[in-house]
Amino acid sequence: MNDHKLLIDAKQLATLLEDSDVRVVDCRFELMDSDAGRASYLHEHIPGAVYADLDNDLAAPVGPATGRHPLPDAAVLADTFGRLGVSNSSHVVVYDDCSGAVASRAWWLLRWLGHDKVSLLDGGIKHWRALQLPLESGEIGVAREQFEFMARPQLVLETSEIVDAGATCATLKLVDARDAKRFAGSAEPIDTIAGHIPGAISLPLSASLNDDGTWKDQKQLRQLWDTTLGEGTDGPWSVMCGSGVTACHLVISGLLAGRPDPRVYVGSWSEWIRDPNREIAVGEA
Repeated sequence: MNDHKLLIDAKQLATLLEDSDVRVVDCRFELMDSDAGRASYLHEHIPGAVYADLDNDLAAPVGPATGRHPLPDAAVLADTFGRLGVSNSSHVVVYDDCSGAVASRAWWLLRWLGHDKVSLLDGGIKHWRALQLPLESGEIGVAREQFEFMARPQLVLETSEIVDAGATCATLKLVDARDAKRFAGSAEPIDTIAGHIPGAISLPLSASLNDDGTWKDQKQLRQLWDTTLGEGTDGPWSVMCGSGVTACHLVISGLLAGRPDPRVYVGSWSEWIRDPNREIAVGEA
């Protein structure tokens, strides 16, 4: 574990905004309106924050065999973070307006590049507003930084590995962050096919959160993950969702509970269903 906590409290962040080593990144995004996140950022954001767009900054272009948010090329992503003013000495703080569902993707990508000095703002901008902390509007200009990376391929789970694991993929302990109805296949508002990968385990990201959108405490999260994966905390596990975004929320949840780093199936459900020959399951886990 690095010296920087996985989560940071809004009041703590407020005391760090003048620190030149702190870079705040706003990651607000709406799947059904891709311009809404930037518009919200321009209207008001945490002072000094820069904006990272999920589609354009935190994902590669969609291809015929990929999911909706493919893993970016590491060098391209490192250049993007450099453009956003992130250096290797930066303590990066990411936030959104949906309890980290999107910002956790930026958090995980930085760690995938070898940068552990990154924290998620607990409760996001909603909690920041609730505490009546300062906001500002407009675009923020920052100097480009040199960001050196060393990608960690061991944090990524590929589609081929799930196929090779067999129909149940039980050995992968693949946990799906989508809500229960999408997992069961009774509702699918985004992708063209409903259901889940056979053998996957359902754990909606909301299970890690309090009613106000802040995170549950460590004891509660340990109980959650003991129920989901069993009480042993050292075994390998993996996570997925619809397109490799909210899966990263489960990474934080598991780490807070004392689990080791899982592998992220970045392609996730939207990549799995690209091939009609891949098995699909419906119904509750």
